[in-house]
Amino acid sequence: MGMLKVDFEFRKEIVKDDFSLNYCYQCGTCSSACPVALITEGEYNPRKIIEESLLGLKELLIKDQKPNVWLCSTCQMCVEECPQNVFLTEIFDNLKNKIVQTGNYPEAYNVQGNAILEYGLAIPLTTPIIRRRQQLGLPSIESANIEEIGKLLEATNFEKKINTNGYSKTEKGGM
Repeated sequence: MGMLKVDFEFRKEIVKDDFSLNYCYQCGTCSSACPVALITEGEYNPRKIIEESLLGLKELLIKDQKPNVWLCSTCQMCVEECPQNVFLTEIFDNLKNKIVQTGNYPEAYNVQGNAILEYGLAIPLTTPIIRRRQQLGLPSIESANIEEIGKLLEATNFEKKINTNGYSKTEKGGM
């Protein structure tokens, strides 16, 4: 890897989107509280993502995705434990949004996006899951109104941000 380039405009943009980033003093509490960091043996590291954000290392965060911000489970442990009240998961969501704008997102995001467009759920229910829920006496899960979801997704240009694999709102009768 060559010399890392600090992108001051990117840093200003990240700080403008969430000023709490400035309060981080890199204590590492977020990483020690993170279950994903524990499971991945440090491959996923919230402190490192915040450090790279503070330094404006856009190429590492957006292009290379090192560490991979998509591994965040949004459990909020880092936010709950942070002594400086840095809103880490909001910063991570902001980074994910920037990655989506580049089109360099994981395939799973694309699959879930298409499922939402088609079924109104990120993970569609299969017959075995429905049957098992009934056996366990769990309530049925209802999809949100697909037409309403379609309006929201259209207002955010969601279809343009993901590869819809030929999905068309007019073909499916939605949106």
